[in-house]
Amino acid sequence: MTVCGVLPAAVAEEAKAGNEKPVEIEKAEPVPSRFGERPADEAYGAFQRGLYITAHNLALPRAEAGDAAAQTLLGEIYSRGLGKPFNPEEALFWYEKAAAQGVPEAQFRYGAALLGEAQREDDDTKRAEGRRLMQAAADAGNGQASFNLAQLIISERPGSSGQSDAFALYIEAARADVPDAQYAVAQYYSQGVLPVTTDLETAAFWLAKAANGGFSDAQLEYGQMLVSGLGVERDLELGYRWVLRSARSGNLLARAEVAKLLWGGIGTPPDTKSAAAWYISARRQGLRDRVLEDFWLGLSEETQRTAIDLANELL
Repeated sequence: MTVCGVLPAAVAEEAKAGNEKPVEIEKAEPVPSRFGERPADEAYGAFQRGLYITAHNLALPRAEAGDAAAQTLLGEIYSRGLGKPFNPEEALFWYEKAAAQGVPEAQFRYGAALLGEAQREDDDTKRAEGRRLMQAAADAGNGQASFNLAQLIISERPGSSGQSDAFALYIEAARADVPDAQYAVAQYYSQGVLPVTTDLETAAFWLAKAANGGFSDAQLEYGQMLVSGLGVERDLELGYRWVLRSARSGNLLARAEVAKLLWGGIGTPPDTKSAAAWYISARRQGLRDRVLEDFWLGLSEETQRTAIDLANELL
């Protein structure tokens, strides 16, 4: 995504302070605070242990009695098909009830559903209510709500004032470890659209966060920064590994980039056949690269056949 906006200097300093080289972040499991004020009970404990049917059965009577935490937990179970068949209608039924009691996670989920319905049906009433719930969830610290609200603001006000307001929400969501928001913040810094000045070091900081969170575009771009040494200390091997991770997730541009790195032996031993295989895997999905096309056409028929066999094994 492409974003631009105003970046307060204090935010820039805070983003960089004390974390010059971000470490890998484990993807967080659902935490009790998502489910309301009193989630630390037997139902939530069963949910944490993967006993989803038990969690459902324990939560159901409490939810029917009006317990917001139990209602939110049921929404989570049905929305993800955990122990029960995937059932978005049932999930929204429980999310709506919990949202009415002020649970931020439920406000975000139900608000997002209303906004989706509003767009399909052109319903201003649903749009207003969805927006209200999204704002309430963001105000309560829900990172996903902050990110989605930022997207709404940009779609409504694509000019500089909208971008500036959206950035304040993006940075909140980024601090809450939302990879999409971390990537968005990185774009602000890397593009340096006025009045924001380019700061590749901070861009790399947020790209690393998003990359560790599984955002494939961030993995590719962070890997490229490591290979080039822009914004970070140059590390060819680590850069190659990040680009490869992005490629394995299906990112077409990363697959072409892996091909070039293997071809040139950058960050990894040179491997012409594997380089060709990665390019073929990308080309099959519609990507054409002029440099790699010349590389491919210059290979022998035997090497091409081997590369095609290797490409068939790539996910």
